[in-house]
Amino acid sequence: QVQLVESGGGLVQPGGSLRLSCAASGSIFRLNAMGWYRQAPGKQRELVAQITTSGSTNYADSVKGRFAIDRDNAKNTVYLQMNSLKPEDTAVYYCKISYISGTTYARYTTDAWGQGTLVTVSS
Repeated sequence: QVQLVESGGGLVQPGGSLRLSCAASGSIFRLNAMGWYRQAPGKQRELVAQITTSGSTNYADSVKGRFAIDRDNAKNTVYLQMNSLKPEDTAVYYCKISYISGTTYARYTTDAWGQGTLVTVSS
């Protein structure tokens, strides 16, 4: 079993900043890509940012230049630094990891999602 613990959400004024964290633990042989998604009320979940094991990143156009994703492989943790926040960034943010688990002779790749953390941008 794998557990993802998210933290860092909350209420912030427009133009403010927040830093989200997501720590993974459990039966992880190797972490692959890690990412952040968000879902606003009445909308579909969308990719915000993703980072590979080598550190390559990609971002949704709406957050480029404002958000930065990073990871600490030693801590199995992914971060999302969010700056210049806008009301339209309000959503529940979920982390997602791709990882390899299983036994020595039966490895498999799968995904896991965090429970979500609410970010509200409002004055």
